[in-house]
Order: sequence, then C-alpha cells, then structure tokens
Amino acid sequence: MIETDELCVSIGKKRIVDHSTIHVDEGEFVGLIGPNGSGKSTMLKAIYRTLEPESGTITVNGVMLKDSSLRESALNLAVVSQHNYYNFDFMVEEVVMMGRTPHKKSMEMDNEEDRRIVGESLEKVGMSDFKGRKFSSLSGGEQQRIILARALTQMSPCLVLDEPTNHLDVKYQLDVLDIVKGLGSTVLCALHDLNLAAQYCDRIYILEGGRVRYEGSPSEVITEDVIQEIYGVKSSVEVHPKTGLLNVVYYPRHSSGF
Repeated sequence: MIETDELCVSIGKKRIVDHSTIHVDEGEFVGLIGPNGSGKSTMLKAIYRTLEPESGTITVNGVMLKDSSLRESALNLAVVSQHNYYNFDFMVEEVVMMGRTPHKKSMEMDNEEDRRIVGESLEKVGMSDFKGRKFSSLSGGEQQRIILARALTQMSPCLVLDEPTNHLDVKYQLDVLDIVKGLGSTVLCALHDLNLAAQYCDRIYILEGGRVRYEGSPSEVITEDVIQEIYGVKSSVEVHPKTGLLNVVYYPRHSSGF
C-alpha cells in the first residue's frame, strides 16, 4: 500500500534520507524509529508531499506518487502531523470537515453525507461532545484527537502519522495509538518512544543517518544490542509478564555497574 524504493531526500545541500527502501502492506501498522535527525520525519514528508524527493520512487495504493495529483494523493493517503496550527479560530467541527475537501468539487457546499462522516469520525476518537468548541481552546491531546478525526473523514486507505504522540501525556499517547490500532487501517507511523513502538507496531524500520539499518518485528529489532548501537544507551529488553509485550528499561549513566 505504501512503498519507497531507493528514496533520497535532501534539504539544501544536506542529504537527509539516503537510498531508503521500505514497504507497508495492507492493514499493517509499521513504525519508523531512530535517533533525532535520522530522517524519519523527512521520509514521511516526502511521502505526504511536503518535500520533493531528490531521487527514488514512492508508491501509494499502487499509484506512483509523481503521477498523482494532490487531490488523488489525498484520497489515497491521510496525514496526522506533529504540528497543527491555524491562523483562524476554527470550531472543532470545521477543522474535522476539512478532511472532506478531497471529495469535493471547487466551491461545493458541505452536505448531509459530509456531516454524517464528520460525526462518525468524532465519535471514533471520543470527541463527539466537542464539535461546538473552538479548536484553540482544547488541550494538546484533545487537539491531536481532532486532527486524527479530520484524517478519518478523508476515508483514505492509508494513514501516515508523523510522531503523533510528541508532547502528549501518557494517557493521550495511549488514547491516540489505541484509536489508530483499532481502525485496522494501513499505517506508517514515526515514533520516538521505543516502548510504544514495541507495543503497537507489527513491523519496524530503524533509521540512522538517513538509511534503513534494521527491519523486522519488534522482538527482532528492539534488542539491547541494537539500542546500544543506534542510540548509545544501555538497556534491558524483556517480555512483560502481564502484557506479553516487550518492555524497554534504560540504564542511566550514573547507575551502579555501568
């Protein structure tokens, strides 16, 4: 559903993504992890067309991105990015309704079907009671759920999330990822938190220096040796006895024995 082949992306004279190849199959939740500056967000920005690739190809839902109009891309791919600012003080319902734009002709008015889809999307993210609120009045976690609802109204088969849990407290991090996981959609998601990646992702790519260094299931790539190599941090990685999921514990440098 989402595929890059030998993708290269440069900003100015600096290459940020360097011959990276990834794929996300239908219904998969695939994570991108790696240290700051490893190229995660830059790769995603090329996929959702904020940045122009230097070389290589991107395919979404069987269509080469360079051969698609922006409208066609939006019908195939919805995005939840890190930062969502508006110059105007929109109401929540108006923000979510923006996701219907790719389905409309120029100057076409919102209709009953649009309002139904907006209502269903707000319900999925648990924000039905907030549609009459101003977007700017919401907390960071509430705003992120509204942006997720906006993405859902696009009704696109693929969903890209660019570090959607940044700056959110633990409850909202879990809320957002629980909602996304429950959709059963095709998802490509950049994450900082290795525990969240281990708990929610079906497969993971680890980037370093713009290149894919590791690829596999969480248990295959989130290991003590890989964390030491990529992040320069000592850790223990174990299966949690209650959840059955991987649990990463980091050792601070001042810890005894290290």
